[in-house]
Amino acid sequence: MKSLPGTPGARIVAIGEHRPTRIVTNEEICRNIDSTDEWIRERSGIITRRYAAPDESVVDMATSAASKALAASGVAPADVDLVVLATCTHPYQTPGGSSAVQDRLGAVNAGAMDVNAACAGFAYSLAIANDAVRCGSARHVVVIGSEKMTDFIDPHDRGMAFLFGDGAGAAVVSASPTSGIGPVVWGSEGSHIQTITQEPNYTQVQHALATGESLPPVALRMAGQTVFRWAVTKMAPVAQRALDAAGVRVEELGAFVPHQANLRIVESLVKSLKLPDTVAIARDMETQGNTSSASIPLALSALLERGEVHSGQPALFIGFGAGLTYAAQVVEVP
Repeated sequence: MKSLPGTPGARIVAIGEHRPTRIVTNEEICRNIDSTDEWIRERSGIITRRYAAPDESVVDMATSAASKALAASGVAPADVDLVVLATCTHPYQTPGGSSAVQDRLGAVNAGAMDVNAACAGFAYSLAIANDAVRCGSARHVVVIGSEKMTDFIDPHDRGMAFLFGDGAGAAVVSASPTSGIGPVVWGSEGSHIQTITQEPNYTQVQHALATGESLPPVALRMAGQTVFRWAVTKMAPVAQRALDAAGVRVEELGAFVPHQANLRIVESLVKSLKLPDTVAIARDMETQGNTSSASIPLALSALLERGEVHSGQPALFIGFGAGLTYAAQVVEVP
């Protein structure tokens, strides 16, 4: 994989996951919305999803996934230099969830930061970790995507309620003689921020509490068709740019691991990129739902567990979502 001359390399050395134990079927979702199992499968490819327990938090799931990744990596918590938590569902504006994760891991010498790039958050955070290692600011970075989407979903919203699930995935990124993480291709189309947004915002909630105004519960809202069209038309060129930047051809890929938003989006990207049958395609949303920033590491973990991709093979990541943000890179599978 291409790298800048004279710079150290960085690579993912281990991953870990946390999948909540509660499995929620389409039939259960349909108790609150006018829909059917058949419609949901056709629309999204989702069959089941995981819901976190009421007392199971973003930090809890992040710590679980990161602990497993650290154990698999052999890196001692005290040797971690940075913890990066990608999330858009941590319930506090401040402090960030990453500091709590850093403390629970025992990463006493690490810095900590949250990254909110929504569904592109893990790819953004991986790029930050790669740059930190390659610039010499860190030798070991823990990167986590953790989401409790069910705290921000209206169960009666017919267009949103069936899409999302909870979970966390983590990776340990370490210094390496060679590069295992390709250059990131990222961007944002901020003119479309209203296509996926939280309503009402916290300022409106505070005002309502002070004045007695009645407001609906805080929840995510999405212009689904607009987002779908954007993803299927704009993300394939981004993915191709990431391949070109890494110097990797599609036929060399071992796996394609896109954000698990919707099976129709994934299949459209596979077709646009002309991926051969030799490339394993992540379809983790079928049993996990859309877990936003957690979806890429969870999907990679599932491919590895099933033996569909192997250590050392190149995999193409691409995340995209609210903002509208996007990021893509090629990585060597740990």
